[in-house]
Amino acid sequence: MEENRCKFWLPKKNRFCANSPLKDSQFCGNHKPRSIEQWIPCPIDSSHSVLKENLESHVKRCPLLKQAQSLSLQPFYQKGINAGKEEEEEEEEEDNVSSEMKRSAVYSMTVTQFCKLINKIESVHASTCKDIWESYKVPEACNMWIKREIDRKLPFQEKHVAQQASILGNLEDFGVIKSSVGSKEADSQGFCSDDSNFVHAVVEFGAGRGYLTQMLADCYGFDSVFLVERKSYKLKADRSLRQKESLILERLRIDIEDLNLNAVESLRGIPYLAIGKHLCGPATDLTLRCCLSEQCNQGSVQDCRSNANLKGLAIATCCHHLCQWKHYTNRKFMSDLGITKGQFHAMTWFTSWAVDADHGSDLPDITDCSLQLQSIYYNEEKQCFGPGDIHGVEDVVRNIKPVERAVLGFKCKQIIDVGRMMWAKEHGFDTQLVKYVPSGISPENHLLLARHAKCL
Repeated sequence: MEENRCKFWLPKKNRFCANSPLKDSQFCGNHKPRSIEQWIPCPIDSSHSVLKENLESHVKRCPLLKQAQSLSLQPFYQKGINAGKEEEEEEEEEDNVSSEMKRSAVYSMTVTQFCKLINKIESVHASTCKDIWESYKVPEACNMWIKREIDRKLPFQEKHVAQQASILGNLEDFGVIKSSVGSKEADSQGFCSDDSNFVHAVVEFGAGRGYLTQMLADCYGFDSVFLVERKSYKLKADRSLRQKESLILERLRIDIEDLNLNAVESLRGIPYLAIGKHLCGPATDLTLRCCLSEQCNQGSVQDCRSNANLKGLAIATCCHHLCQWKHYTNRKFMSDLGITKGQFHAMTWFTSWAVDADHGSDLPDITDCSLQLQSIYYNEEKQCFGPGDIHGVEDVVRNIKPVERAVLGFKCKQIIDVGRMMWAKEHGFDTQLVKYVPSGISPENHLLLARHAKCL
């Protein structure tokens, strides 16, 4: 009987698979060995893969096919509108540079090249990242959440509430929104400082379940809410938000890369606030382009109507190791500093070192620290780093102290985010880059703030 069974051994069950094997194979369809090359991303949705031999039949019955067809008919869908312009020499290159490819490129450097890149990062950070400071806020308007005076059905996690409250507190401190707590003007919620620039709507990018917007609506009040998220989630804030009188909620299930915000009919001509908590990697760059509408700005940026409607922005950046040169908003900033595409991708790989361990109190203040990376001090005479004979960049990296790797990672994160901040500033906005929570709450603690020049 066992001869007619799949020969794949199940160690937890201490037996072979009970399924029947395929013809001309010892294994069933679930356990037949296949090479990685046989699997390719589904052209409808790249979040899953399919066997190359089954691709033609799969695209006809992919569960996401109807959703993709429906989305393509929406007026606000425009494929790749926020992706950024490709450089001519990049057109035939890989769509995305994976972490493995970035690591391989770093390890293929000579030790001298690696040393020069580290020195360049140090120099660039010292000259560009001087105005990043701590700004941990707990606004009085958010007391109902801080004190847990909310619907018990709403999920409550202290670290997430602290992050959300500080994002809103920084927006308030920056003059983008105003609370009515302690004020006689009960109807002043949602204003930026100039009452002629009343912010009617909020657009949350990468909204997930939407609880940042939930707190904003609870504590500051808005007329309209737009949640942009490409994935489907359970236990969303939507149900609670819809119970609020006079609040209009619209969830846009779309990739930020393909969203033409100017074509969202219900948002057209309405002053709005853009927010996002932990917009991973290139999602921050896609969001900036989406809000600042590069595509409508053939002449002056100030003539772009959607830019005038954007009154403020707050984006908590994260996952810089996923960033891509082709999506990055301020490639000119990097190029002017002498940082090439390859060096940019190396920097994004270094950023993973900032969050790959709990460094806690042993991490120095990188804004004041003149890091020498003593453990990888390069000896020109011996042609090696540090004591002993270490050859090759992979050996060098292995011998860097974890804390020094973390410092280097954080510096790369700051350089990337400063470039984004400068890009928004060039588009007519007042900007700030702050650390909005202690690293003990989240090491991904950079918050990019921007406000319209008239919102003062």
